[in-house]
Amino acid sequence: MKEYTSEALIALALEARENAHCPYSGVAVGAALLCESGEVFLGANMESASFSPTLCAERVAFGAALAKGHRDFLCIAVVGGKRGAAPDTCFPPCGVCRQVMAEFCEGDFEILLSDGRTVSVLTLDELLPHRFGKEFL
Repeated sequence: MKEYTSEALIALALEARENAHCPYSGVAVGAALLCESGEVFLGANMESASFSPTLCAERVAFGAALAKGHRDFLCIAVVGGKRGAAPDTCFPPCGVCRQVMAEFCEGDFEILLSDGRTVSVLTLDELLPHRFGKEFL
């Protein structure tokens, strides 16, 4: 199994970001989701003119992993910013993506954010402390 550093996952997320479809907002986001198996699934945001079917990079990566049967996730790297420009700020997952992460990950799941110079590591508990889960159903 290949080991991935935070920097390597950020680099993969930057690579995925190049494939973003963002003609409306101009914001390109890439994600690299590391599974317990050692496989990494990439995602790029996909915008739609009607907005509702728009998918964030994080959810694309989770969907790709789930389609291959993966359910055990270790961490995700997320980078974003204006298309054609290097990231200049950390780009946290939206609320919907945080809730998707909560569906499949424990509170210690790590989210790596980078502004292109530094890497911030946050846990799901830090980003979504009062999440809605199956215990409420």
